[in-house]
Amino acid sequence: MAGDGAPGEDAVRYRLFAVGPGGEELLRGCARDIAERLAPLLAAYIWQRQPFRLRYVPPRGDTPEHLGGSTRFGDNVEDEWFVVYLLREITRTCPLLAARVDDNDGEFLLIEAAEVLPKWLHPENSDNRVFFYKGELHIIPLSETQEQGDCEPSAACPTISQALQLLSTRSEELLAAEPIRAAVYKRISGYPEKIQASFHRAHCYLPAGIVAVLKQRPSLVAAAVQAFYLRDPVDLRACRTFQTFPPEQRVMTTVTFTKCLYAQLVQQKFVPDRRSGYTLPLSSHPQYKAYELGMKLAHGFEILCSKSSKASPDSKRNEFSGPVWERFLNGLKEKDYFKGEMEGSAKYMELLHMAEDYFQQSLTKEESCIEVSPGDEILSLLQTTTFDVKEFEREAACLPPEDDDSWLEISPDDLEKMLKEATNEFHPSSDEEEEEQKYNLETVAESMKAFVSKVSTHEGAEMPWSSDEAHVTFDVDSFTKALDRILGADSEELDSDDLDEEEDFNFSDEDDEDLDAENQRQKQKPNELIGSLKSYMEEMDRELAHTNVGRSFTTQKKGASSAKGTTCQDAGPDSEAEDAELTPVDVDTNLVANLLESYSAQAGLAGPTSNILQSMGVYLPENADQISSNKGAAE
Repeated sequence: MAGDGAPGEDAVRYRLFAVGPGGEELLRGCARDIAERLAPLLAAYIWQRQPFRLRYVPPRGDTPEHLGGSTRFGDNVEDEWFVVYLLREITRTCPLLAARVDDNDGEFLLIEAAEVLPKWLHPENSDNRVFFYKGELHIIPLSETQEQGDCEPSAACPTISQALQLLSTRSEELLAAEPIRAAVYKRISGYPEKIQASFHRAHCYLPAGIVAVLKQRPSLVAAAVQAFYLRDPVDLRACRTFQTFPPEQRVMTTVTFTKCLYAQLVQQKFVPDRRSGYTLPLSSHPQYKAYELGMKLAHGFEILCSKSSKASPDSKRNEFSGPVWERFLNGLKEKDYFKGEMEGSAKYMELLHMAEDYFQQSLTKEESCIEVSPGDEILSLLQTTTFDVKEFEREAACLPPEDDDSWLEISPDDLEKMLKEATNEFHPSSDEEEEEQKYNLETVAESMKAFVSKVSTHEGAEMPWSSDEAHVTFDVDSFTKALDRILGADSEELDSDDLDEEEDFNFSDEDDEDLDAENQRQKQKPNELIGSLKSYMEEMDRELAHTNVGRSFTTQKKGASSAKGTTCQDAGPDSEAEDAELTPVDVDTNLVANLLESYSAQAGLAGPTSNILQSMGVYLPENADQISSNKGAAE
């Protein structure tokens, strides 16, 4: 990657540039407006590793000043696509800004639309070409780059400044093609409603201190899950005695996870240390899962606190007493963030705590903000927050039901459906066409021949998807002419190591005659060379006709169509009539027979035949004979 270097692993980098006259004050003002506008959306969002955060970045090298940031999304790739959605909305509401986004894979937006990209667009020339501008995806064409007077002809990628200049003057012409935009927009469709669908609410039996902390900072559940999920033996030393969250005062509560966090927590098998005091009921206990989840989550919080620097909470609390916080809070009130709740009410305080959390993560000035570890924040909240265990117990008596976690289990049919949807995303076909392809063996043969006829490069072969392509033919004359051009006029025809050895041992005294024959062959006309090659091929066919190789092929019946065939085994080995006129091999029948045999040998698993045919949109039916025999054996 050019510019500031590639983003880290499992991280997404985003940059917002001013299209037209910019400046530090303009960009900082845009950052404040963006934070206030996105607060209702982001305050309740739970990030896997790091939040979405914009900072002013001064100009450096060829990169102009901009608002930038980087978010580590860890195992939850949905965080990355949520960032893409945010960038699109930012450019829609702030038309002065154009956004770029990439990760350690490069231009992952282009990867998402790989099936519909133009031929000229490659990873080597895609840098600084893809932008969100005015809520739409734009791609700087290659020709536009080459037309720039100050751009060297050898340069494959434009600079950021060149791309911004083009966006400011010709944005409508640079709009990405509709299939490309559709592929990217489909990936981010469903937001912001999709946020609530990504949550999972579960009952957990937790120490009262953790319940109080999560009421203040619900997003800390992500750090606790990660601490438990990535624990090591050194981390577990702190969990032998539980100095911060002893198990004596535990209450039942509802914890909101993302589905990714919940899956990470529930799928891990873990037995607590006997010295910790955390014991689990029998697995048949109706609340066993709540006890187990609470035990795991408590271990995560204890690990975080064991890594704390024990910093004073005063510096953190001062963040919420300055003019920046007051201006931010007034902006939230103007946008009806508190939804008419009375100041001081439980719902108002819950929204206020989320706003404080969001402000601390996204708006504090970088020059005055010291990175606070989750452990420091947890200990600070414990020192500044008072809670009533009796009140928590009363709330536990009337908890709402937890969410169903059946989404954790995916049946083979569901997985097959998901794979088919992904395969047909860019090449949709109607049910009638798919049903016809399943049982049309001619389609199988034609698709395979169309695939073989495609010209491939070092980058791979293209799969022929259209069923309306021209009929594939094999022109023997063209083939022999091409072969002759490749071999050259000075090369021997059908040279082989075996013939060389035979000449060395048996015909060494005829070198002069060979040279004369070679000179004579060089004087032959091209048509005679082709005829000679054909005669060699016909002679080879006659020799192979009575071997095991020849008998393995199905040949055409005289006077019958190519769809009907008979094997060479029907003919006797001494049949002179067949020598006189060889029966052509039925290419289609042999092709389909070999494909079906290979497909049957896969026994329902992935294999070369199914992979190639499915890549071309051809789906073979199950082997009914094999299914019937399996059922009979079972009975």
